[in-house]
Amino acid sequence: MYLNKKKAILVISISVLVFFFTYTDIKSQEIKVTDGDTIKINGEKIRFSGIDTPELKQTCIKNGIENSCGIKAKKILTEKIGNNKVNCISEGKDQYKRTLAECFVNNESLSRYLVQSGYAFAYRKYSKKFIKDEDQARMKKIGMWSMKFEYPWDYRRKN
Repeated sequence: MYLNKKKAILVISISVLVFFFTYTDIKSQEIKVTDGDTIKINGEKIRFSGIDTPELKQTCIKNGIENSCGIKAKKILTEKIGNNKVNCISEGKDQYKRTLAECFVNNESLSRYLVQSGYAFAYRKYSKKFIKDEDQARMKKIGMWSMKFEYPWDYRRKN
């Protein structure tokens, strides 16, 4: 009988360990894209560190036609995330108590993706991480670099 108790305890212990190791994989992720550089994961507001995207109401002009570049940045991010799981590396909190983080989908940085697509800027005031990506997008005239635009930080200051 003593051997049966040991076996029972062993089986229960293993079951509990398996549950805890797989629980995070089972837990669903509720993702909401707020704008081009801010998302909510399970209610936690996350601001992408090192980049800045146009504000939702911000527009750009290409060939004399006004484009909603803020909405476009949000759309690009939403499409990139799709139904994928987002993993973020937290870098602390900002003055608005948002989590500052670099987030990834399938091990690809969402920040780098947005900058390379021309709908985000390296936020030099806070980071030098994405400058090369921005330089490449500007040289190739990708995204906003093919339009007349205002930097998001200048737009916010005026509006």
